Amino acid sequence: MSNLKPRKQRYLRGRKTGFGSKKKHRGGGSRGGRGLAGLHKFKWSWTVTQEPDHFKKPSMKPKPKIFDPINLWQINEMAVKHNLKTLDLQNYKVLGSGEITVPVTIKAAAFSAQAVEKIQSAGGKAETVKKGKSLVVK
Repeated sequence: MSNLKPRKQRYLRGRKTGFGSKKKHRGGGSRGGRGLAGLHKFKWSWTVTQEPDHFKKPSMKPKPKIFDPINLWQINEMAVKHNLKTLDLQNYKVLGSGEITVPVTIKAAAFSAQAVEKIQSAGGKAETVKKGKSLVVK
């Protein structure tokens, strides 16, 4: 049988030549396969402890819409500083922290109940905006 593949070491200078210790330079079988092989079989305990979500499928549930919060005191500062009568906050949820002193029409994605009360008591309007449509909160 002829050796078609050339040797990886040319000169044999001594008994233990090349590749470090005797365990190194073996194939992938010495480490149980290459990469992620065997994660469902003999490497299962590693999978469960180190990467438990490895074989999970992505969820088909719709992701909840999360809006950035903004408080009434921040809106009041903007309205007083820039003398605004209407504010368009499409990607925000207006929360009721603080006081509002100026009558302002606010268009936002969502409002808390306390925020709506405070806006209306100051003489303003709270309008909920949903994909191009605006709904007046009563």
